[in-house]
Amino acid sequence: MNFPMSGKPKGLGLYIRLAACCAAVAFTTCLASSPAQALSEIKREELPAPATPSEDDVSPPGSAIPMPDPVGTPPSTSQPAAPDAAEPDSPSDGGSNRPRVDPEAPLPEVVYDLGKLPEPVRRMHDLIIEACKSGDIEKLRPLIGKGDSMTQLSLADIDGDAITFLKGLSGDPDGQEILAILEEVLSAGYVHVDAGTPQDLYVWPYFFALPLDKLDAKQRVELFKIVTAGDFDDMKQFGAYIFYRVGITPAGQWTFFVAGD
Repeated sequence: MNFPMSGKPKGLGLYIRLAACCAAVAFTTCLASSPAQALSEIKREELPAPATPSEDDVSPPGSAIPMPDPVGTPPSTSQPAAPDAAEPDSPSDGGSNRPRVDPEAPLPEVVYDLGKLPEPVRRMHDLIIEACKSGDIEKLRPLIGKGDSMTQLSLADIDGDAITFLKGLSGDPDGQEILAILEEVLSAGYVHVDAGTPQDLYVWPYFFALPLDKLDAKQRVELFKIVTAGDFDDMKQFGAYIFYRVGITPAGQWTFFVAGD
């Protein structure tokens, strides 16, 4: 069984120009220019017209400014604020669908009783199973949804139609192999991860959150219903279960069906 493993604001160039203007008259006056403003802040009309090298002072009379403290501190409207604003989005994108294996942590509870699921989770679980058993992959379409709430089907972005993408993952043209995998995954035990947090999820199969070297004989039999022994050996080298898994939120949203690390 094969499976897919599926701005930085540019610093404004600060530039200090020192110009010495030596008059060929009876006295000598040394003029030192003040630090130049950021290039993006200099209006074109303030730039000196091309002239002889001796006439290169870019600071108009009376416009000298004190040394900035600290040098290079950007104004409040500059781009460096952008990365900070984007940071809150990173946790939600960074690992809810990836293996949760902490060898030092207590083993999570493995649950088989679907009756312990919140009603919205149980309903979505049953709807997906029903669609899989029908053999018609199109029946997954309303469950996958679209837009921002669409079920994630790959760790990378996908192009085009979601059902067409799933058919492409399947070994047959109608997508029935991928339906069989999805049904088998949802027939395994599950774990409840990140309970009480914004990342609260119910995830199938439970191997998602267990170290593979701590699986007992019964659990390995359950694992081999989903992957081959060769797949298992590959995963042991990686250190976690990285085949297909399903996540459903307590509100019943099907958040992902992905494989890979």
